[in-house]
Amino acid sequence: MLSPLNNVVLIGMPGSGKSTLGVLLAKAAALGFVDTDLLIQSQTGSTLQAIVDGEGYQALRRIEEQVLCSLDVTGQVIATGGSAVYSDRAMRHLKQNSIVVFLDISLTAVRQRIGDFSLRGISKRPDQSLEDLFAERYELYTRYADVIIQGEHKSQNQVLEELLKVTAEIQRDLPALHKQPHS
Repeated sequence: MLSPLNNVVLIGMPGSGKSTLGVLLAKAAALGFVDTDLLIQSQTGSTLQAIVDGEGYQALRRIEEQVLCSLDVTGQVIATGGSAVYSDRAMRHLKQNSIVVFLDISLTAVRQRIGDFSLRGISKRPDQSLEDLFAERYELYTRYADVIIQGEHKSQNQVLEELLKVTAEIQRDLPALHKQPHS
């Protein structure tokens, strides 16, 4: 039997606002916040770009899968790395007790927001263009998303309001854990 939904997982391209909106959502909804890119960096002692440069993009994906599959949290907003969706195992693990929200922006917006993507620690094949990466990931984001929120041409506050509605629906469905006596 699956656990009740009690986390919000944010997926999307770099620049879609996962980390920024994740912090704002956690604060507004009185939830914790987990940034899996930061967990990777903390556990490896390396930046994402250093992992890609030194060990290759596949190494970053393996480490990311391990970090995601080891997450055992409740009441959290989880901002994932853009490549989290490459691991079916990790996404199935996250979906056990989370709602997955795809923060959808266009390729043009990705380019504007991230600038030089070669410095971002993006998990992509060396010969892969940003266009190809975007198309490949878009299919995966839509496959795993429970909710898609269009982030383009909206203010941060407008996207946050949509995220808060999703979070309120989740919290309404949670059992009354806080009403149980604690020993």
